[in-house]
Amino acid sequence: MTLNGISTEVDAQSAAPPSNDIIVVEDLWRTYDMGSEQQVQALRGVSLRIKQNEYVAIMGPSGSGKSTLMNLIGCLDTPSKGRYWLNGQLVSELDDDELARIRNKEIGFVFQTFNLLARASSLHNVELPLIYNGTPAAERLERAKESLTAVGLGSRIHHKPNELSGGQRQRVAIARALVNKPSIILADEPTGNLDSKTGLEIMTLFDHLHANGNTIVLVTHEPDIAEYAHRVVHIRDGEIFSDEPSKRFR
Repeated sequence: MTLNGISTEVDAQSAAPPSNDIIVVEDLWRTYDMGSEQQVQALRGVSLRIKQNEYVAIMGPSGSGKSTLMNLIGCLDTPSKGRYWLNGQLVSELDDDELARIRNKEIGFVFQTFNLLARASSLHNVELPLIYNGTPAAERLERAKESLTAVGLGSRIHHKPNELSGGQRQRVAIARALVNKPSIILADEPTGNLDSKTGLEIMTLFDHLHANGNTIVLVTHEPDIAEYAHRVVHIRDGEIFSDEPSKRFR
């Protein structure tokens, strides 16, 4: 249908993103009100598509907007304007409770600081997402053990964080991210607190997870870490500056 020569048809791709695009970000803006009539535009009309089983790095300097984009992709924040589909669901208009449910079901988070409970065992730390979603005790124990075994920590399930090395703590965090079998693993500076040798081991583990079918979005400011991904998206001043294959895959 046209009106005055302008099509009024809803673009099919916008209304229903292709099934192989697990993340669809369309004209995303995020404005922060700093008071005294001051506003900061952290994101300025970002559009991005990530397919199922892609391995994408998001890079940018401090203040570029990469952390804001990560928070929006991770359903930790909502956009001021624009739309975001996750696994075919329009999540940009959901309320906080619905976002929390989506986060727990669809996204596994891996943080630079590990975010482990200091007094809890590896097993209990990995169980936490399953406790939150009401998984029965026997099932969650089994799944937590499987997840820890998958990251090479089957013999460390009863160890607490202070009894583990930095690399082992990050493996626990990765096991926790995997335990709900999420659509996406979102890793924020996952090697930032690790020495170079341990960081290499963790990035090798991400390679293995990707090879097994996981979709990975890696946020980093380190070019050598970004090169593990197959695609690198650079953000500058709240906008996508470049989006191209990493050097390893050109």
